[in-house]
Amino acid sequence: MKASVVIIEDIKEMSDLIQLYVKREGMDTKVFDNAEDALEYLKTSTPDLILLDINLPGMDGFEFLNIYHKQSDCPVLIVSARDSDEDIIMALGYGADEFVTKPFSPKVLMARIRALLRRKQSGSSGSSKNVIQFGPYTLNTESCLLKRDDERIHLSAKEFDILLYLINTKGKTSTPEEIYRKVWGSEFGDLTAVAVYVQRLRKKLEADPAAPHFIETVHGMGYRFVPDEEIKK
Repeated sequence: MKASVVIIEDIKEMSDLIQLYVKREGMDTKVFDNAEDALEYLKTSTPDLILLDINLPGMDGFEFLNIYHKQSDCPVLIVSARDSDEDIIMALGYGADEFVTKPFSPKVLMARIRALLRRKQSGSSGSSKNVIQFGPYTLNTESCLLKRDDERIHLSAKEFDILLYLINTKGKTSTPEEIYRKVWGSEFGDLTAVAVYVQRLRKKLEADPAAPHFIETVHGMGYRFVPDEEIKK
């Protein structure tokens, strides 16, 4: 799979190992041992994927995510020894798309990388007519862009996938398990990630995230996208 991957990891032995496996897949790599240099590089370059450690000298991974996702929707996969629920939820909350803990299985890491790249590439293929409109929003499934009137709303890959999945269910309620299985491609995982991403989407879509119009919580069941005709004017 031909792709460009930026690796941000301050431990050379670890970055060398990750780079070895990524290059074996035929991908181009660029390695940085700090977030500041990586951000400078990313001002003029757009990779297909970023692999990011949390513990970095100077700016940490959370700070990097907070800054970078204001300028780009490039998928970010966290590779970190910090494996507490709080760290994982915080990383997802800042816009990370996946989280792999150290020590990791190289096969698992590469599977996560390939899955993220496939989702990114599938979002950039298809008909230019693939445009979905709801409320003041336009979602282009070809370019993976969401706009409110002429304003672009930045979505991470996971946010895009969840929003598109909910829209395509045509008003039916989806359980967190169903959403996780469809979006993450796995039967097992931390279902709290679904709630984290739904909250992120509401903050971007809703005038009042506490009283959502578009993504409704069906208590005891899951989430439902509310079609335009059901939204109270």
